[in-house]
Amino acid sequence: MTDARAQGRVALDIQGDVATLAFDRPEARNAMTWTMYEQLGVHCERLAADPAIRVALLRGAGGEAFVAGTDIHQFLDFAGGADGVAYEERIDAGIARIERLPFPTIAVVEGWAVGGGLAIATACDFRVAAPGAKFGVPIARTLGNMLSPLNMARLRQAWGHQNVRRMLLLAEILDADEALACGFLHRIAPAGELDAAARELADRLRKLAPVTQSASKEALHRLTIAGVPQMDDLISACYGSEDFREGVRAFTERRAPVWRGR
Repeated sequence: MTDARAQGRVALDIQGDVATLAFDRPEARNAMTWTMYEQLGVHCERLAADPAIRVALLRGAGGEAFVAGTDIHQFLDFAGGADGVAYEERIDAGIARIERLPFPTIAVVEGWAVGGGLAIATACDFRVAAPGAKFGVPIARTLGNMLSPLNMARLRQAWGHQNVRRMLLLAEILDADEALACGFLHRIAPAGELDAAARELADRLRKLAPVTQSASKEALHRLTIAGVPQMDDLISACYGSEDFREGVRAFTERRAPVWRGR
């Protein structure tokens, strides 16, 4: 496999006034590399500047995952808490590009939407999913790191406080029925009907008043982030801990981490 292929890609396809962003790294469950995050940002900037686009679909390639987080191997180069703070700021900037697109967005979820993948899906306005979709942020079991306050605010708004506790403190993975029950999902559709369900929703959205949609999106965004506190000290403490380094090593070595609480 070439290095370029190993880095994966985010492919952009535009058909009429509907854009599709596809996370294409199926051999790694579409786990995001720095290259993919950069491509996502470039595509979002292009789409935001195109007045002809009325709706965008975001989806993963391969059918096994939407996005299974950020590629953990990239964390091996982190030297301390400051790297974690910088990383979370970088993720916030990327997620914000999705969230601030001036037209409606739909995440089409098959399989895993965890970690950074859940953040991407949450940044979309609507989500349709196959029955086997799985959602979570199991970092208390895997890495021992921490989300940014902006991502926590988005998750709490979309899932409710207690469901986010389950994700972050218990490292639970929630299923599609739970996601539908709390309003995170717009619809569950069988895998063979998922594309049709997404297209139907996109067609409804593209026929409505774009200025109202754009203004309403921005208003909801401002309400979500209003009063979000600064948490760099907590993020730095997690990413600078021995537990985080152990979590990354254990993940790359395919073994269970041994947490020491320091």
